Amino acid sequence: MNQFGELADLARAFPELTIVCDHTGGVVGLGPYASRREEAFAEWKRGMKELACCLNVSMKLGGLAMPLSGFGWQDRDLPPTSLEMAEATAPYYLECIKAFGPERCMFESNFPVEKVSCSYRVLWNSFKRIAKAFSPDEKAALFHDTAARTYRIGTAQHA
Repeated sequence: MNQFGELADLARAFPELTIVCDHTGGVVGLGPYASRREEAFAEWKRGMKELACCLNVSMKLGGLAMPLSGFGWQDRDLPPTSLEMAEATAPYYLECIKAFGPERCMFESNFPVEKVSCSYRVLWNSFKRIAKAFSPDEKAALFHDTAARTYRIGTAQHA
């Protein structure tokens, strides 16, 4: 179902290479996985934990508003609220943060693809709800510092 094992093998083969896994590792909730959400979550979690053991890998937390994730928000008459999104997606994001730590996680959007499910504001407000209990330093990492360091934004190395 997922390719975390193959990505972990690549990360171990090239430990000096910075690898960024996006969209929370590509959660799939459609097709044969639609009726197996708990089983798929357990399999995703095992693979994600294996990948987190590779210190050269960071995780982008987002992409779960895409139809592929199977939450069905794009089919509703009214879009989800940030609270609904936070409650539905928090198990995935919190597992990543627990495994990778805030210093290797960064919130991200996949707009405009996710626009079919929610607004940009609702998405980012759901992230804020999920991060509410984290310390100021952890929030800084999740919303800025990890991305700035990973992508060398604002450093002389970026040029």
